[in-house]
Amino acid sequence: MSEFREVDTSAVVRVAAFRAALRSFLRTTERTARASGLTPQRYLLLLMIKGAPDGSEQTTVTELSARLQLGQSTVTELVKRAEQAGLIERERSDVDGRVAHVRLAAEGERRLAQAFTALADERRALQRIFVELDGG
Repeated sequence: MSEFREVDTSAVVRVAAFRAALRSFLRTTERTARASGLTPQRYLLLLMIKGAPDGSEQTTVTELSARLQLGQSTVTELVKRAEQAGLIERERSDVDGRVAHVRLAAEGERRLAQAFTALADERRALQRIFVELDGG
């Protein structure tokens, strides 16, 4: 069994403030996504595609599964539904025919931009909380 340690109250206060700010950010993101015609899951899907780490604005289901921390079958279904809704497009890889690259369609770009722009103040507020949490 681990040894009991006193917890620094000021550290707990900072972490609690961060968690409250994070929860507020997530709730605001959900509402903003819906106002932009997206479910919160679709907003996150579009964000992860457009925000591919390599800057290519495209990704694969496997990469999305890892970034979203969801099973491949779940992501495959999300991608399928988003494609049917006209938000994303798939294109087979020239290198490996088993791989499909996913990118935003024009409507996906429009809705993501609408939600993303509306959330600018929320992102800045969350960044301030990060700095405060770090003691800065």
